[in-house]
Amino acid sequence: MAGTKLVIGASGFLGSHVTKQLVAQGDDVRVLIRATSSTRGIDGLPVDIRHGDIFDTPALRAAMDGCDVVHYCVVDARPWLLDTAPMWRTNVEGLANVLDVAVEADLKRFVFTSSIGTIGRSEEGFADEGTVHNWLDVGGDYIRSRVAAEELVLRACRQRGLPGVAMCVANTYGPGDWLPTPHGGLLRAAVRGKVPFYIDGYEAEVVGIEDAAQAMVLAGERGRIGERYIVSERFMSTREVYEIGCTAVGVAPPKWGIPIRLLSVAAHVNGVFARLRGTDTKLTPLNIRLMHIMTPLDHSKAVRELGWQPRPTPESIVAAAHFFREGHRRPVSAQERR
Repeated sequence: MAGTKLVIGASGFLGSHVTKQLVAQGDDVRVLIRATSSTRGIDGLPVDIRHGDIFDTPALRAAMDGCDVVHYCVVDARPWLLDTAPMWRTNVEGLANVLDVAVEADLKRFVFTSSIGTIGRSEEGFADEGTVHNWLDVGGDYIRSRVAAEELVLRACRQRGLPGVAMCVANTYGPGDWLPTPHGGLLRAAVRGKVPFYIDGYEAEVVGIEDAAQAMVLAGERGRIGERYIVSERFMSTREVYEIGCTAVGVAPPKWGIPIRLLSVAAHVNGVFARLRGTDTKLTPLNIRLMHIMTPLDHSKAVRELGWQPRPTPESIVAAAHFFREGHRRPVSAQERR
């Protein structure tokens, strides 16, 4: 008989969709979230809610007790932070504490939400899971923390018997992006007519949120221990994303393109003032660099080994546009943003 599935970080965008899919297929589902976290993404679902965080060892042990699969969906994705210590604490130190508990638990799979930022760049053709990371020097602390986190998981597989699988997830689009994610926030602004221009040169790997969640669920059933899987459907420009989303809701997409190099210059100036003020800003040289540094990826391993069949991402962009346009939001508290 299958055991309980635990989702750590079920209050987030991906975690909530993983939770929904596990419930939909009839699994017994438990979630571990902070007492201050919003439950709007999982409200009404028949799940066992436990409270605690990734540094609360007793809560982690209790939550994993009786579980056969853990889906770990916790990440601090704020590359613009002036003080990156909180990001390292969540992405690496917190994960290390969770892994200490997980290796002692009786698990069949530990499905870790990694990032396509851990994949190397390819000068020719598509990069894949075997492409060695080759841009750590320009990726900033966010990318360094994500690479370090993935290495923690894979090392625990090799040396400590963790039944781990690393899922390298791309930019996700779809309904239920409440916070929203940084890329979702740009689409939300566009479909509400608040973006006068698009960034010419901003291209990224993308995937629908339901499809990313499906890959996570499949990894819990079929993922090879100690392996990584790229969870991305296609390479798209931000102009395409805006045109698809805006057209879907009857809003004119941004007409004017600002070259990403020009935006990079503005980001350098803005970054200087932000450091002088001691405040965070999303318009930083690193953030702009991360918008166009990746190369196209090959996700065929996930298709071949997991049986993953992602839908065209434009369908999910349309769904996200309707979600944002119809005003499914409420003010987010400072506690929820942390």
